[in-house]
Amino acid sequence: MHSYEVWVNGVEEPGTRWVYSPRVGRLLREPFAVLGLKARLERGEDLPYDDRLLAGRVALSTPEQGARALAAARAAQPGWAGIPLADRLELLYGVHRAVVERREELTGLLVAEGHPVRLAAWELDSVTASFHPDSVADFAGRLREPERTAAGRRTRMVRKPDGVVCLSPPRNAPTSNSFYGVMALAAGNSLVVNAPPTAPLGVSFVYREIVAPLLERLGAPPGTLNVLCTHARAVVRQWLDSPDCDDLVFFGGSEQGLKLERECVAAGKKPVLELSGNDGVLVWHDAEADLAARALCERYYGSGQICMTPKFAIVHPEVADRLLKELMEQVREIRPGPPEDPRTVLSPVVKRAEFTEFLGEVLEEAGGELLCGGEFVDVDDEPSAAGPFIRPAVVRVDGLDRAARLRAFREETFFPLLCVVVPEAPVRLEEAIGFLNANRYGLRNSLWSRDERVVERFCEEVVNGGMLKVNDSHIGCLPLLPYNGGTGATGGVFGEANMPAVRTTHLQSIAVATLVRPRESVFDHAAACGEPPAAPEASAGSAGSAGRMG
Repeated sequence: MHSYEVWVNGVEEPGTRWVYSPRVGRLLREPFAVLGLKARLERGEDLPYDDRLLAGRVALSTPEQGARALAAARAAQPGWAGIPLADRLELLYGVHRAVVERREELTGLLVAEGHPVRLAAWELDSVTASFHPDSVADFAGRLREPERTAAGRRTRMVRKPDGVVCLSPPRNAPTSNSFYGVMALAAGNSLVVNAPPTAPLGVSFVYREIVAPLLERLGAPPGTLNVLCTHARAVVRQWLDSPDCDDLVFFGGSEQGLKLERECVAAGKKPVLELSGNDGVLVWHDAEADLAARALCERYYGSGQICMTPKFAIVHPEVADRLLKELMEQVREIRPGPPEDPRTVLSPVVKRAEFTEFLGEVLEEAGGELLCGGEFVDVDDEPSAAGPFIRPAVVRVDGLDRAARLRAFREETFFPLLCVVVPEAPVRLEEAIGFLNANRYGLRNSLWSRDERVVERFCEEVVNGGMLKVNDSHIGCLPLLPYNGGTGATGGVFGEANMPAVRTTHLQSIAVATLVRPRESVFDHAAACGEPPAAPEASAGSAGSAGRMG
């Protein structure tokens, strides 16, 4: 059994009680048995643990432990930052090796938490890309640029750690997103991470089984890493009120996150936000329809309950019929199933009422057409009003103006609904780009076109989003490029493509004037800029003096 107590200042501590993690695959088949055993164990009843039904347990932390974790992180941070960057980078190389070597074990934990095998594979591919040696080299380059010589001085630009970083990963995908904190650690920060009680096991495994041993081998002070497990709202409030929190990394809904951003600024904290997404895909008339359709089917990973899946598509009318035919063929092959089934990509849907509401608005108010899906079903794909799954739905709306009025296009839709708008002919590229830029969210946008002029305009003119993808998987991740971060309601006022090494550090410039001769000329600022010496000023008592200071 995976079992993790609270981790404060390098020491395990008992929590208030245990939270047991169910195996979601068994939960779908035997809900009463799984939930019954979980509830009785959490009440403290002396029952045998059943590994077939449960995946492990994590101890709930107390506010007092949270306060000590912050103090320990503050005390440890200078010592950890004092370890040379080259040594701290070994943390990233070590994590990369561990994710590769322990992939099967990590996959098992993700599947136990309800992530289908294919979704878990994509998540771990994303982590592996982020910690790829090429990414680590880029990481190092962003923290410390090469030293240069200018005007008789050695100059360089470096990024220094902000201090104590506090991380609250999202409830829907806590494990993969919690790796963000490892990048903050490598930059020289200390870390307090909170494993959400609804799915704490994977986060606890990553930091206790992988990260903590690596930090110990690197000589990090004990308080460099602290792992809590408590409700997000309470711990975030504690972080806001504490002088020992410098950066607050928050994953969650846009309204809650943007409110938190204002509170962080008022409290003197740096907000790093990973909020909702409403990604768009533009399919131009010359697109490879089969590949574009495949990219659009990525919408249904986790039943669309992932911020960076495509939510809507703008499809050129010349390719619309061909694309939709291909899309329907692929979507109809997507079926619900237990997360252990390698064919499964769908997950149980949380926002079932919102799905019905948004779909009804598209069909009734905009005359949209439901092309397929939308039925509530059980794990065996049998219709059931109480079924936890929804068959993947595709709707078509004609006209950009019509689509712009619908919440299904304007807001994040966290369920398996793909909205396709077909603009009226003739279609102008600037109108399609304008539709993408008008989106108040800004995570990712994609284009499918073989016309280099269209590609160039898309890359130059789409300002909305932390990432643009062209003729590529919408959700795929690559070494060197961040897979988090966005603008608008996705990342807040400071939103951008999110490089953890950059977002949890601050830029510092350094000049060392040891080569300037004669030494008195260090005060000749014009000479340093290559300008001719300035004319001597008139003395205070000379003719033409404008006045005197008294």
